[in-house]
Amino acid sequence: STRHCPWKMNQLPPKSPVASPVSESTNSRVEALDNLSMDSFWLEVENIKQSAEAEQEECSLADVKTQEEGEAEAEWLQDAGLSELLGEPGSEQEELLLLSTLTRTQAAAVQRRLDTYSRSRRRKGRPPVRHVRDIFGAAASQDTAAEKEESSPDPLWHNLRTSNTQRKTQDYSCTVRNPGKEEVFNMDVAYSEQAAVLLKGSFLSESRKLKDGNALTRFKIPKGRLGVTRIGDLSAQDMKKIPTLALIELTALCDILGFELKRNKAAKLKTPEKRLFGVPLNTLLENDQKLLPNTKVPLLLQALLSCLEKRGLETEGILRVSGSQTRIKSLEQKLERDFYSGLFCWDEVHQNDVSGLLKRFIRELPAPLLTAEYLPAFAAVQNIPDLKQRLQALNLLILILPEPNRNTLKALLEFLSKVVARENNNKMNLWNVSTVMAPNLFMHKGLPNKIPEGKEKQLAEGAADVVRMMIHYQDLLWTVSSFLVAQVRKLNESNSKRYQFCDKRIKNLLRKIHADKDKVEKNQGEPSKIVKVHASLLLKDSLEVHLNNATRVADVLRQFQKNLCQNGWNIVNTVNLLKCNNSVECTNLLLYEVGGNIGEHCLDPDTYLLDLYHINPHAEWIIKQNPSYPRMF
Repeated sequence: STRHCPWKMNQLPPKSPVASPVSESTNSRVEALDNLSMDSFWLEVENIKQSAEAEQEECSLADVKTQEEGEAEAEWLQDAGLSELLGEPGSEQEELLLLSTLTRTQAAAVQRRLDTYSRSRRRKGRPPVRHVRDIFGAAASQDTAAEKEESSPDPLWHNLRTSNTQRKTQDYSCTVRNPGKEEVFNMDVAYSEQAAVLLKGSFLSESRKLKDGNALTRFKIPKGRLGVTRIGDLSAQDMKKIPTLALIELTALCDILGFELKRNKAAKLKTPEKRLFGVPLNTLLENDQKLLPNTKVPLLLQALLSCLEKRGLETEGILRVSGSQTRIKSLEQKLERDFYSGLFCWDEVHQNDVSGLLKRFIRELPAPLLTAEYLPAFAAVQNIPDLKQRLQALNLLILILPEPNRNTLKALLEFLSKVVARENNNKMNLWNVSTVMAPNLFMHKGLPNKIPEGKEKQLAEGAADVVRMMIHYQDLLWTVSSFLVAQVRKLNESNSKRYQFCDKRIKNLLRKIHADKDKVEKNQGEPSKIVKVHASLLLKDSLEVHLNNATRVADVLRQFQKNLCQNGWNIVNTVNLLKCNNSVECTNLLLYEVGGNIGEHCLDPDTYLLDLYHINPHAEWIIKQNPSYPRMF
């Protein structure tokens, strides 16, 4: 029988040119889940429905207006940091710099949106504010190609459009992945560029029939000479550039795969006059930071997770077994009254009620935790046939999320991993946890999108599978791809030089950047280098380090540790240094790259420093103590 949901899940259908092969592949994967029980999912839906019916006044749907032609493209260009292309005031120099960092597929994605926006203005009798030729120097724009098929195709689009056309007849029969086998997850090359190459060959699919998380495909990120960068390793200034670049890359990836990246327009909901439940994340954090500066995850969520970790991980059916709705509502009222005063007693609360409060907190957020704009894209990940490409899309989506949402999601996923790790006691395996949490993440009262008739089961299983991927692969998903870090460096380097643009602005800029790159490549032949590493917060002296091709960050930290303990250096601050057998723990120290073409970058211990020096010769290297709280938050 058809299950009726109080709120509707969002979905993103594939574009028509490739709808048939993709849907066939998706259906085959979904059929593999038939033996996985969805009872937990539908039970959770019924619990949400009952809770919503009891409080009908809090479940009014927001009006979502249909966007006019060109409006979605205009919003995309604004979010991609290219609003000046729409004729809006802004820094033209910064936008030209951004365009100069894009790959071929990324530039094609920008051009396609600008083409569509220009056509919409023309149909309305308005001239386009900027012509594509002025920006990309293309021989013919997509506008002309759309209006006159006989005209010469744009060189940026020709290859991509040809590849997508060929996909109509491409054979999507895939070799099934070997469960548990380790594969390489390449983050050095843009995902969209990798996908463009894969269009010419075949890809692997994985069976979704596996309940055991340990049997899922394992991916390894190969560490290059510059190591791996995690979310939290970059400064806030540099992280602000990542969502823009990730959005452009995600759009390019979807274009290559034949999916249209649709985003919801943020709905405005009336926020209840409360302090905890139903309060926007930003407001919660602002209030929490008045009590505890640098708080990055809401204190209430931290308290809920801490309570469950202490007394709920061993509870059979935790998260799945629902607590009393009456007690949960009463506890919510007590928390609103007593949480910040410290009078609320967690010891007296039943663990199933705490898990109910946790799910209620997530559901009652005025906007979905995955954001109203990108919830359809998260749900649409299930339509991508290849597992690796699904993870690439998820990685980019997580980088796009606002920092409060991303930090809160990470705290939740880390807790869910701990639940799965105790499955022998709590009887909650990875799939059980995923089916329970999916409705709480993908159903929201502010987004009344309709589900196509007969698609409820497929969409429900797909949503649960996306949650499963986020739990199981969270370490991979919270990594900043090397190609994105390289683009940030290029932006910073170009901004610092403040190029003066003339009539041939982009060509001159690219010529200058390539000339600088050639200089760096010439310096890379240098076999060794002596540099100074600072530790001003710990020592008055600096450490002189002789770099060669084998010198890594871990080697420098060990050398620093040795000198600190044996040479009697003048220590400025020893209060917070962790000591073991009268020696400073090397793992308690971190090496940061500061300045040059990066703001601040916490370095991977396996980073080869001579390679890093060649890429950023003007940076300072500073040793700092590892913060006592996790750097992720």
